[in-house]
Amino acid sequence: MKTFFDCIPCFVRQTLEVARMVTDDESVQERILRESLRLASEMDLSQPPPVMGQEIHRFVRRISGNSDPYRDVKRRFNHFALTLYPELKRRVEQSPDPFMTAVRLAIAGNVIDFGVSADVEPEEVNRSIAESLTQAIDEAAIDSLKEAINDATDILYLGDNAGEIVFDRLLIEQMPHNKVTFVVKGSPIINDATLEDACETGITELVSVIDNGSDAPGTILESCSEAFRRRFEKADIVIAKGQGNYETLSDMDKDIFFLLKAKCPVIARDIGCEVGSLIVLKKRRR
Repeated sequence: MKTFFDCIPCFVRQTLEVARMVTDDESVQERILRESLRLASEMDLSQPPPVMGQEIHRFVRRISGNSDPYRDVKRRFNHFALTLYPELKRRVEQSPDPFMTAVRLAIAGNVIDFGVSADVEPEEVNRSIAESLTQAIDEAAIDSLKEAINDATDILYLGDNAGEIVFDRLLIEQMPHNKVTFVVKGSPIINDATLEDACETGITELVSVIDNGSDAPGTILESCSEAFRRRFEKADIVIAKGQGNYETLSDMDKDIFFLLKAKCPVIARDIGCEVGSLIVLKKRRR
């Protein structure tokens, strides 16, 4: 997906939020903001938005000396999601269709996205859970996902955010564990999950976990390690969580199932849905 003009104000908002997170010094905040505006002015708009996000956050980490500005946020939402996990697991197990319920809840967790908003609170997560259980969703696409999982021997599940990966765990528990490899980011970027988060939330005890070698808020294959790129090509199907993965992989020639909540008008317009929709979208190999 290319970068649209409407993405530019979002870059500025995100830059201000993280600048104020890492320092109270307005001169440093100004330097961060001016650099992000320069980068935006020179950006190739044919590239997906996470390319710009990667550059902004690399600069923020470098100038602030803070290698993981969102560390506390990630830990807070990992812990919060783990408190919800027993009840959510019970709902899945007692559901007439556990797989479909697990898909709905996995997508509900996609609201924990500090790239879209730094104002995410537990109340919003609880609201997303409640809405996800009754909201309209493409049930045929979920059936297609289930069939593809059953037919596959090698499934690559691309995780998105810390906290959210606890919701992914509910869905992975509905899959043959030996088929699944869960993917996290190679190093910190916004509140995206890293290996530390996968360990903290128990994913590493469930399935094999690898990192993609990248610090992009999505999956920019050119930015990923050679080992991950080989693994990506080898997989029978890829399950890609979140907007960043949609933005970076929606044009790929690969069988990919995108699971996300459409949280911004640009994504909703590109997919052809309403903001807030629960999305299960299959992109077929051309």
